[in-house]
Amino acid sequence: MSDIKKIKEEFINKLKQDLDLNSVNQIKTDLFGKNGKISNEFKKLGSIAVEERKKFASELNSIKDEIQTAISKKIQDLEIIEINSKLQNEKIDVTLPERSFNQGKIHPVSQVIDEISSIFSEIGFNVEEGPDVENEYNNFTALNTPDNHPARDMHDTFYLDNNKEYLLRTHTSPVQVRTMLKGKPPFKIIAPGRTYRSDSDQTHSPMFHQVEGLHIDKNINMGHLKGCLNYFIKEFFEVNKIKMRFRPSHFPFTEPSAEVDIGYKIKDGKIIIGEGDKWLEILGCGMVHPNVLKNVKVDPSKYQGYAFGIGIDRLAMLKYGINDLRSFFETDYRWLNHFGFDPLDVPSSYRGLSR
Repeated sequence: MSDIKKIKEEFINKLKQDLDLNSVNQIKTDLFGKNGKISNEFKKLGSIAVEERKKFASELNSIKDEIQTAISKKIQDLEIIEINSKLQNEKIDVTLPERSFNQGKIHPVSQVIDEISSIFSEIGFNVEEGPDVENEYNNFTALNTPDNHPARDMHDTFYLDNNKEYLLRTHTSPVQVRTMLKGKPPFKIIAPGRTYRSDSDQTHSPMFHQVEGLHIDKNINMGHLKGCLNYFIKEFFEVNKIKMRFRPSHFPFTEPSAEVDIGYKIKDGKIIIGEGDKWLEILGCGMVHPNVLKNVKVDPSKYQGYAFGIGIDRLAMLKYGINDLRSFFETDYRWLNHFGFDPLDVPSSYRGLSR
C-alpha cells in the first residue's frame, strides 16, 4: 500500500472515532498545515519522474478531496450534535436578535500563490523560500547589478543601515542565489514571496508579491523558456490558446533579456486573455547571465538556463478583475468578503475557481 493510501486510511479511521471539534481541527492541521502530511506529499511532486507524476498527482488530489469531504461531514455532524444538545438543555428566547457571524476567506494573493505553485510543481519545479531582509550581495552584486545601477538608489530600495549592507529585498531573485550557493546543478525552482520597493500608486505598492522562476541545466535554451511560460499562462488563465510575444529588454542578471506580452481584448468592460489584437505586458525573463552563474560557483561553460519574474498581485488583478493594487492591503472585510475564497470550496487542482 502506498504512503498516501496509508495516510488516508489512518485519518479516515481517526474521523470515525468519538472526537470533539478541537480534535477534528487538529487533524486538519496535521494533514493540510504548512508541514502537514498531505502538504508534504504535494511537495514531492517535483522530484517524481515525469511518467509517474500525473498518476501520483491524480491519486493525491483524489485522496485529498476524500479526506476533506470526510472532515467537513464530521464537523457538520458535531455541529448538529451540539445544536441538539442545546435544544434539549437550554431555553432559547426566540425574540432575541441573532448573533452576527463572520466567516473568514482566503486572500486573493494567497490563493494565487497556491495556484502558481500547483501549476509549476506539475512540471517539475520545487518551491524555495528566503528571508525578506537580505544582504546587498545576494540582492544586487551576485545578480550582476553594478554599484551605479539605478535600482540601488535610495528612492527605490529600503536600506536598513547607513552602510547599505542590509535591505528589504527588492525582488525574490536572491532566493535563486541562495539556492545555487547551497547546492549543485541542475536547479528547477520557483520562489514566491514578499518584495519591497519605495513606490505607491494605483498599480504599485511599497510591499508587493513576486514569483521568481529559475531552471539551470545543460543545454537549456530560450525555447524551453518560451514553452514553460506558454504552458503556465494558459493554465493560469484557463485558456486553450494564448498569443504571446517576446520584446527585447535589459536586466542585469539575464542576457538576452525580454519582456513578455500576451494578447487580449476588452469585451463588455472585461479583459479577455488569449484573444484580440491588444497586447499586455505580464512579466520579464531571459537567459541567466554567465556572470551570475560564476558568482554562485556554477560553470557557465557547462550549464546555462533561464529565469523569469512575475508580479503575483498583478496576476490576481488580471484574473479576478481587481482594479486597484492598494486594496490588497487595506484590510477591508467587505472587499475580502467579495474577492476572497472560501477555503472549503477551493478545488484541489486550484483551477476553475469562482467566488
